[in-house]
Amino acid sequence: MRVADAYANGKFGLSFELFPPKTPESEAELFRHLVDLVAFEPSYITCTYGAGGSTRTKTLEVIERVRRDFGCPVASHLTCVGSTVDDLRAYLTEASERGVSNIVALRGDPPQGQKEFLTTAGGLRYANELVELIRAEFSQFGVAVAGYPEMHQEAPSMEADLRNLQRKVAAGADVVITQLFYDNADFFRFRDACEKLGIRVPIIPGVLPVTNLAQIRRITAMCGAKLPEQFVADLAARDDNVEDQFEVGVEFATAQVQELLDAGVPGVHFYVLNKSTATCRVLRGVTRPA
Repeated sequence: MRVADAYANGKFGLSFELFPPKTPESEAELFRHLVDLVAFEPSYITCTYGAGGSTRTKTLEVIERVRRDFGCPVASHLTCVGSTVDDLRAYLTEASERGVSNIVALRGDPPQGQKEFLTTAGGLRYANELVELIRAEFSQFGVAVAGYPEMHQEAPSMEADLRNLQRKVAAGADVVITQLFYDNADFFRFRDACEKLGIRVPIIPGVLPVTNLAQIRRITAMCGAKLPEQFVADLAARDDNVEDQFEVGVEFATAQVQELLDAGVPGVHFYVLNKSTATCRVLRGVTRPA
């Protein structure tokens, strides 16, 4: 199944994003959580790819096991960081051989300690070039790309960022999955701007339920997403109680997702951080399209 099929003919697409676990213990824990997540019948599951390809083997191992154990369509992330075009071809070939049917094509963030993206000799500089490579030589894959409701941190303007997204879609992307955000108004503005530019592929909101204030502050600092002041205040008021913070975060995410569903989004992509409890609570708390 290609990612576009998840949203075809009015279908609602549910997807989850994992990251490669670092230890056998964390991998076993991940697959225990996946039992609960897969009960919600996701359309597909994705797995991230470390900077410079540092998790290349583990990414493919995890996503192949997800497909094998749960019979769920899968997508591997792939970035341009630290890879030549031949490296990218080799990865795509191996992914196809392992039964991966979709790629989340990204430029990728600079490795830790590096302030800006540097093109690898013999490699690619932009995500649209990676999409073009996939479409030209690996047409069996469905392709998703990233969108930024609050603008990519490196973009000079929102208009420039949207033009970049337009290039990725024109290169052959099937679906846009957004960066996490916490004000739905940002997503709706972004969706409307995409529509005006003629971007017609499904725009899928990416949601990360908050379970811990310190953790989400670190994450949003890295990606540039904003946290609503009242939401932060509500979390901070329960700073000495992890369970209460969890409840505040789940309540916020449930309301956020329900508003998105009521607005007719074609699907929701959950950043689950290899856990299931918060996402499962949110999904049980909303009314999903039939």
